[in-house]
Amino acid sequence: MEEHVIKSFSISDKEFRLISKLVYELFGIVLTDKKKTLVIGRLQSELKKKGFKSFREYYDHILNDKSGKSLLTLIDKISTNHTFFFREADHFDFFEKEALPVMLSILKSRRENELRIWCAGCSSGEEPYTLKMLINEYFSKTNGWNIKLLSTDISNTALEKAVKGVYKKENIQNIPKPLLNKYFTKNDDETWTVKNTLKENMFFKRLNLMQQDYPFNRKFHIIFCRNVMIYFDSETRNELVGRFARYMIPEGFLFIGHSETIGRNNDNFQYIKPALYRKKPI
Repeated sequence: MEEHVIKSFSISDKEFRLISKLVYELFGIVLTDKKKTLVIGRLQSELKKKGFKSFREYYDHILNDKSGKSLLTLIDKISTNHTFFFREADHFDFFEKEALPVMLSILKSRRENELRIWCAGCSSGEEPYTLKMLINEYFSKTNGWNIKLLSTDISNTALEKAVKGVYKKENIQNIPKPLLNKYFTKNDDETWTVKNTLKENMFFKRLNLMQQDYPFNRKFHIIFCRNVMIYFDSETRNELVGRFARYMIPEGFLFIGHSETIGRNNDNFQYIKPALYRKKPI
């Protein structure tokens, strides 16, 4: 039996199958055999901390932990949270110059004033804060609009960082200087903190996208779910996109990662350009 060893821990094929099956069934994340080294690297500190001698002991502990805390720790460590401000910048350019004007035109025609945006898989907050800067700038000279920005993620650790809003120098390098000075406070040469004026009307919540139903009372006009579905298989991806369609108004915009696709013949969405779709009208 092949074993992949890092430091004092190894994981057998059987142990890896047990953990990868659990992660897939609960969170939709596919862990191929190529991820064995990653799994060991991210979980070995937890094994050491809790005094487990094997990954099987750790797996059994997760199943027997009625509090669910061990399961949350598992997904915190497995899920990837690397991101930065203005990542895939063409999306934000389209959001500001195309999506916002189109959605506002639709709202005006319906005599509505509430625009609802959802960042699904928001990680540590760089994406929603980027959107909020653009929203604030766009509406700086326009009154009467109620903009709600919901950001969700499976990882409590990522959400805690997002709420705190403290970022290292390398994460904020793509922020234009005027926006950086306007919406961030410089702590020292290495870190910056989001100002409270940027946090207004922003909401961060934990949400497992694998849930069949989401706790939303109203539908969204724009959904960002970027670089999340790359960890899902085609069946999980299709089911998730179907749920997005249920929670989005007709003609709403869906942004996904540039390495992702939902196909040009999707029943619910029409292709606009790479990584950008629009829900079909009724």
